[in-house]
Amino acid sequence: MTSNEAVQIPETMRAAVLRDTEKGLQVETIRTPRPKAGEVLIKVAACGLCHSDLHVIGGAIAFPKPAVLGHEVTGTIVELGPGNEHTGLAVGQNVAGGFLMPCGQCDACASGHDELCGPFFDLNRLKGLLYDGTTRLATLEGDPIYMYSMGGLAEYAVVPSAAVAPVDDSIDLVPAAILGCAAMTGYGAVRRGADLRFGETVAVVATGGVGTNIVQIASAFGASQVIAIDVSDEKLAPMFDYGATAVINSVTQNAREEVLKLTKGKGVDVAFEALGIPATWKTALDVLADGGRMVPIGLGAGVQTAEVEINRTVRRSQSILGSYGARTRQDLPAVVDLAARGVINYTDVVSRRFPLEEAGVGYEMLRNRQIQGRAVVDMSL
Repeated sequence: MTSNEAVQIPETMRAAVLRDTEKGLQVETIRTPRPKAGEVLIKVAACGLCHSDLHVIGGAIAFPKPAVLGHEVTGTIVELGPGNEHTGLAVGQNVAGGFLMPCGQCDACASGHDELCGPFFDLNRLKGLLYDGTTRLATLEGDPIYMYSMGGLAEYAVVPSAAVAPVDDSIDLVPAAILGCAAMTGYGAVRRGADLRFGETVAVVATGGVGTNIVQIASAFGASQVIAIDVSDEKLAPMFDYGATAVINSVTQNAREEVLKLTKGKGVDVAFEALGIPATWKTALDVLADGGRMVPIGLGAGVQTAEVEINRTVRRSQSILGSYGARTRQDLPAVVDLAARGVINYTDVVSRRFPLEEAGVGYEMLRNRQIQGRAVVDMSL
């Protein structure tokens, strides 16, 4: 299929809509969105459930409502908006969508820093809009529904062309939904945030979906030690399969003491923090070597602060390097390639699949730390 006319696009679709933080997600029938310039419409195969969405669902992060959440998706392109002549994208292609959707035109994007795209933060993350200042989603009556990233918890989603990467037929589309957030964020943390070098030692604090991907990507980048740290033995158990060389339960063990034992008293060169709460920040800083880099990835609920021991940070020349996502246009294709070549095991990271109607149940389980790895909404269920 090479033309937009090759696919019948229904006028309406089902979507999980957030209208009230007390009621949570409710599946509604709304208008099917259509792409504008520099955008594509995908028929969603799957959408991952991520902690970032939880902050919006619970009201800890302000976001306009009604809204459709969901920001790590895979699907098939069913329509191209204008201005896609040089993207290499075509109707019928399977793609992964990156949660960080660069406009491609602001100062940050022009310098290659997709992760700092101004319109993404100012329009999408604050107002639920795309880059012409409007949303693509609407009720049957025509009232606007706002978009968190592409609004992937729906049967169809509009994604800016700069935020999709083609995937070949060897990729299983349903678990591959995690490539656009959990895996890409993990890759960005290792490749961009830490600039990890072969032979360096690593600790990963919090081994959910993103943390699991950091473990395997750090291992693939040649880390000599990858120490996984969590409060759950159940979450730590599979980490050896992803490349961890040791695991530490920080409830039953002293994380700092154990890491010092494993690293000949030095601590790790890089400590990744993948949850976004003060306790995990403290652990990541506690296990860090002199001259080491602490790379926080996790997003806290609302405005959170974590204590940093000033004198130790200064005297020991330690760095704290925040990492938000990755450089979508460069890094999402790299992540897809790593998955296609089997370097990233994305299928086993997905431990649960829910139908769209049960998206709210999935998020509640995620809130209660009952999800190992990542859960996805599978649109075929």
